[in-house]
Amino acid sequence: MTKMSLLNATAVAFALSLASPASAADEYNVSNGLTLTGNALGLHGTDPTSMFKDGMPMIGEATNTVAHDGVDYYFATEAAMKKFETDPAGYLPQFGGFCAFGVFVGKKLDGDVRYADVVDGKLYLFVNAAIFAKYLENKDEVINGAHTKWPDITHTPISDL
Repeated sequence: MTKMSLLNATAVAFALSLASPASAADEYNVSNGLTLTGNALGLHGTDPTSMFKDGMPMIGEATNTVAHDGVDYYFATEAAMKKFETDPAGYLPQFGGFCAFGVFVGKKLDGDVRYADVVDGKLYLFVNAAIFAKYLENKDEVINGAHTKWPDITHTPISDL
């Protein structure tokens, strides 16, 4: 191998080592930083099972943690944690916890548990009150459009949208 091709191979290997692989943050709306397990935190620490009950969402406890697909979720009680473990997909928010209206328009915006809707047993989050009100004007169009758009942007980094 010549010096030039060795130098080129080294440069390519170095550049590839700097490239970040797809991360949980590309597919899931996670908080900055890591949990004690080293995973990102989903739903900003809110207990996902509480989103299906009447009343306010409940903040989870780190002592009740379940890792799912590289993301940690906190639960308010051990019973809630066990409920989630039996059916994670039944409690996780749609679109990785990103704002459903944002996905509808091709963006990944932060989903806020204060602006949520459960439709046909599925949890949808929204970025703020104004966007939630806009969603309520035509729920079916937004949900159907977001489900159509999501496969195209699931693995796309937020910065590329």
